Amino acid sequence: METRFYLSIFPMEALIASQLPPLQFGSYMATGTRNGSYEKLIFIEVEAGFGDYFDWDHAAERCIPHENGEPKHSVWMSVYRVLEHVPMDKMLSLYLATNDGRTLEISRQEYKAPEIDQPYWIYQELCPVRPLVASTYDPPTLSEYMTHDNIKVAVPKIAFADLKVIDFNNLKNTGNLGSTYDRNLEHLKECILSVTSDHPKKVKNVERSKTESFGYQIINRGIYVGLGRDLVAYPMPSHSDIRMYHYDWGKSAQIL
Repeated sequence: METRFYLSIFPMEALIASQLPPLQFGSYMATGTRNGSYEKLIFIEVEAGFGDYFDWDHAAERCIPHENGEPKHSVWMSVYRVLEHVPMDKMLSLYLATNDGRTLEISRQEYKAPEIDQPYWIYQELCPVRPLVASTYDPPTLSEYMTHDNIKVAVPKIAFADLKVIDFNNLKNTGNLGSTYDRNLEHLKECILSVTSDHPKKVKNVERSKTESFGYQIINRGIYVGLGRDLVAYPMPSHSDIRMYHYDWGKSAQIL
């Protein structure tokens, strides 16, 4: 059986070896077999064998079928400083697993800037830190800002999602955004005003580390992994494509 390697970026950071293919792995990790967990999972399949930070020999020794022939579900290789040690060119498709284990594959693409400029963005940082932030920076600029050597509070590499923006002038018809914006709208407005005014601060924390309300329905253009201005982009499928090609996943993700 083939051993595959998965970089989990949400809700935990980890590198996991498994003999399950991605869709089955997402189902197993989201629903479990004995631990009773039911939670969303975002992970990226990665090519193996790079560098010396991870113990590939350990994975080869442990990730073997059970005596009854059942594939090995998971061998945890690392839960610390994982993202920074996975090269960008080793990242393959990204997968979004729902609470009940339905899993959607999103292929990596080159980042494409939106055709229409927007005055601000809302981002959910996913790994290795998790603030909800408002910013005037587009995804490449945010990545450059967050991973720059000269910034005192920086990370070696970052994964984040850009979110749909609430329409403050039409709250009832702003669309399906889940519960991320359900509380403290005045604080959100203040954060947006802070980054769009003449104030030099262009990135503002809305929530320091609150991801319980983060749902796939609020993802706007996609999820990104960034190092400097170098981005790996995973564009979110359109609502119509989800309805046509991924209906069961869309219902489970509360998008449809």
